[in-house]
Amino acid sequence: MWRFFPALDALRHYRGSDLRADFLAGLTVAAVAVPQAMAYALVAGVDPAVGLYSAIVITAVGAIFDSSRQLINGPTNATSIAILSATSAIAADDKLGAVLLLGFLIGSIQLGITFLRLGDLTRYVSHSVIVGFTAGAGTLLVLDQLKNLLGTRALVSPDEHFLVRVWASLTAGGPVHLPTLAIGLATVVLAIGLRWLKLRLNTALFPEFLFIMVGMAAVTGLAGLDTAGVAVVGAIPASLPTFGAPEFDLGRMRDLSSSAFAIAVLGLLEALAMAKAIAARTGQRLDLNQQCLAEGVANVTGSFFHALPGSGSLTRSAINVQAGARTQWSGIWSAAAVALIILLLAPWARFIPRAALAGLLIVTAWRMVDKEALLYSVRATRFDAVIVGATAFAAVFVSVEFCIVVGVMLSFLLAVPRSGRMQLSEFVVGEDGFVHERFGDDDADPRLLIFGLEGEMFFAAGPSLEAHFDTIEGRVTRETRVVLLRVKRARTPDAVGTHMLDEFVRRLHARGLNVLLCGVRGDLFQVFERTGLLALLGEDHVFVEHPIRQTSTAKAVAHAQALLLR
Repeated sequence: MWRFFPALDALRHYRGSDLRADFLAGLTVAAVAVPQAMAYALVAGVDPAVGLYSAIVITAVGAIFDSSRQLINGPTNATSIAILSATSAIAADDKLGAVLLLGFLIGSIQLGITFLRLGDLTRYVSHSVIVGFTAGAGTLLVLDQLKNLLGTRALVSPDEHFLVRVWASLTAGGPVHLPTLAIGLATVVLAIGLRWLKLRLNTALFPEFLFIMVGMAAVTGLAGLDTAGVAVVGAIPASLPTFGAPEFDLGRMRDLSSSAFAIAVLGLLEALAMAKAIAARTGQRLDLNQQCLAEGVANVTGSFFHALPGSGSLTRSAINVQAGARTQWSGIWSAAAVALIILLLAPWARFIPRAALAGLLIVTAWRMVDKEALLYSVRATRFDAVIVGATAFAAVFVSVEFCIVVGVMLSFLLAVPRSGRMQLSEFVVGEDGFVHERFGDDDADPRLLIFGLEGEMFFAAGPSLEAHFDTIEGRVTRETRVVLLRVKRARTPDAVGTHMLDEFVRRLHARGLNVLLCGVRGDLFQVFERTGLLALLGEDHVFVEHPIRQTSTAKAVAHAQALLLR
């Protein structure tokens, strides 16, 4: 049971030093989480309080189930942009209900992926998908926040395309509001300047975003800028998230299902990528399906507590690691600290200007794009360049959730053919009696042909397997009496691969040839036995690989040479 609750399992070896490290790391993460959560809620088009609730509920629940000891869950840039795109056609007064229902669907899909144990399939999705997504999402984020930075507004229907709404806000949304622009630009300058100073002084734990938010809220409130046209966040209730089930409208669920699937996959890719990066640094072992479970449970639970759907946060997880977190309890302490901040500081948070949040998001958008990875992917191979370009293009000109589908499909188009390629090698018996791979100038005994198959022997390998069998049959002459097939490195046979091998053996038998199999591992032997291939060949013609005794290849060659003497 403990393996389903890694945070509780950590308590079995928990020490006072672990408590102190996790507590301090949680407080540091909370200082960053508060302004980020409010900003990401603004990105998704909902009240900032919804983002704060996410930083409590999803962060705490995710921490309890996380396989990664330092991953921090909660609202993220990527999921918030995707949510904005998925709910763009929904009226503002009905958007929160749609977002909560979307969160339930996202979590349910992630749980389905967990229960079907499909988490490992994420390794077939190219990292270039994430690179392309962040490039496109970063562009969208900047474009979406221009109206808040400039103090303009869009005058078109929310069901219009995103780029149409951006253009309308810039051309028909009214004049630029100079005080709003000044606050936004000052925020950008402060964020860049404090970041530079932070790195220069090597004070990694300084919460510059929280410092900027407090400063801008103080300036706005004291100067009365909120009454002079500067848009502010508005009242945030000084209360913790309350229970309330989403409205399960079947029609809306059907409309949101495709977006929910794309965002669910995006969230898993984001969380698993960050968890793997942390694991590579700390040396911990990950259970990918357990991590998928954490994301699913957190999002389903969050939908019942008015929380914005989320995923693993790149920024807050990195800060958590830098702050010295040792277990999942740092995430729980972070959630508790955010809850305390809401209760104590909510009355003053209403003065935070939206332009300041927009400035922070624009800076974040620039940082979220991995320039080195982007350049590397474009240079690496043509296929990587296509994945990056297609994913980024789809994000900007179609929709964020669709770009994930595009990236995943392109990844599978690359991975499946490669996994379905089997290699064929020819071997000969040397003068010393040992078997080795045949080179161009090696003479082969035409009476004994030895070939080796290597790769995944399943349905996708059908074309290459068929071509290899044709090659072998093409090498058969009148002198050939024995064909020895080495399958030591053939893996995961299915009905298609086994049937093709069966037909190959029958064709050679029809030509009066002996067919031997060597290097047969235990799993292959069981499949051959169940499908009747073992009976077709004869047990004396099948040589099982043994790790200690004489190799099956040597035994098979000796048996083949005995057959040639008959």
